[in-house]
Amino acid sequence: MDTPPPARPGRLLRFGLAATAIGAVLLYTSVDPAPADAPAAAASPTAAPSAAAPAVPPAKQKPGMARSKPTRVRIPQLGVDAPVTELTLNATGQLNAPPVDNQNLVGWYRDGASPGERGSSVLAGHVDTKTGPAVFLLLRMLLPGNKVEVTRADGTVAVFTVDSVETFPKDAFPDDRVYADTPDPQLRLITCGGSYDRTKKDYTSNVVVFAHLESSRKA
Repeated sequence: MDTPPPARPGRLLRFGLAATAIGAVLLYTSVDPAPADAPAAAASPTAAPSAAAPAVPPAKQKPGMARSKPTRVRIPQLGVDAPVTELTLNATGQLNAPPVDNQNLVGWYRDGASPGERGSSVLAGHVDTKTGPAVFLLLRMLLPGNKVEVTRADGTVAVFTVDSVETFPKDAFPDDRVYADTPDPQLRLITCGGSYDRTKKDYTSNVVVFAHLESSRKA
């Protein structure tokens, strides 16, 4: 899907303006043929999109942290402990996926909010590659209340609490909901899901984890 590049207002790209540029292509693995050990990913259920992301009560909203790039992501419930690389947009305005030659690597959209900073920070990872399962293979199994820990370059750890985990068809991806700017620090984890389309050489859906900043600490 070719879409125009987003406007870039100031230092940070706000996803409310960038949604049409990134859209449902935000992870797109496109492995060929479908990996032999990816039946779990292919069996991921599809949830019907709802109108808005789960609201975080104002009393529980945390103030934003200073901007600092993420260096590592830990998801204790899934056994994920992975370094982070920076992601950019390609010439057509689509988000480049993390390199496929590293199965344990998470990508951060560097022109958006950093994890812990006010706004929606986006981290993307592959569900699998041609050589086997990848870092976000089990992402769809996270539950509300689970934690995601993001270590940052400034020596702090931003701890997020999962609000919901949903699967959206790529041809009906809710851009505004996923990428909308937020008044508090939030996190989006995204990977592929649904069934594997051998004709398109891509998965039919995206799994999205919605989470909010719960606390922070020194690394």
